[in-house]
Amino acid sequence: MKNYKISILTCAFTFLFINQSFSQDRIYTENSNEMIFSFADVVYNGQNLSTPARFSLFFHAGNNIHFDLNDYVGIYTGYGLRNIGFITEENNVKMKRRTYSIGVPLALKLGIFQKKLFVYGGGSYEMFFHYKQKQFIDGNKQKYSEWFSDRTDRFAPSFFAGIQFLGGINLKFKYYPNNFLNTSFVGTDFGESVDYGDYSKTNLFYVGLSFNFDPKNMGININSDKKSEKVAYFSE
Repeated sequence: MKNYKISILTCAFTFLFINQSFSQDRIYTENSNEMIFSFADVVYNGQNLSTPARFSLFFHAGNNIHFDLNDYVGIYTGYGLRNIGFITEENNVKMKRRTYSIGVPLALKLGIFQKKLFVYGGGSYEMFFHYKQKQFIDGNKQKYSEWFSDRTDRFAPSFFAGIQFLGGINLKFKYYPNNFLNTSFVGTDFGESVDYGDYSKTNLFYVGLSFNFDPKNMGININSDKKSEKVAYFSE
């Protein structure tokens, strides 16, 4: 809890500092969704488990606040809500695990900002708040979900890097260095006793594809078009 409070205060002071250090004409926001292709490095009882790619589209949302020092160097922060997890397959058992997370990123970016073209890298601190698990055995499905579950760690750091192309298309790689599952958890999954300490490694990573856009600029463009249409109409 102490580390959690320190992280909150650090983010708050960082935001206040950068807000005062950059001119207002170099501050803007971007909204984005994200298509996530996630993978995991999972070791159970000393054996690597098969982890097929997991695709998720819903529900992802985010807003990034950009602070441009000049036309080529800047930083951004904000928030992101993501649906992340992984799939394991062993014999005839398939297990899908996922959690919703909300996090605060902080990244450095370098590029040509007038063209919305840049590379970036940084870190994020996230809170896992809703866990769901599905089990498939010979086509039979069982599922379980829980708010603020003990099956995962509550907070997780992550690191990411990516590139934003012309037009706002964004490609990102993200890695979670800590275990996704809480190795201290002991309980039952679908009526079977489990000890998550048997999972020595559950490291999650993903590739995300998104389209980022500035809602303010979109509004200006729409209003400008309407104004020009009205002017043209009255001039006739």
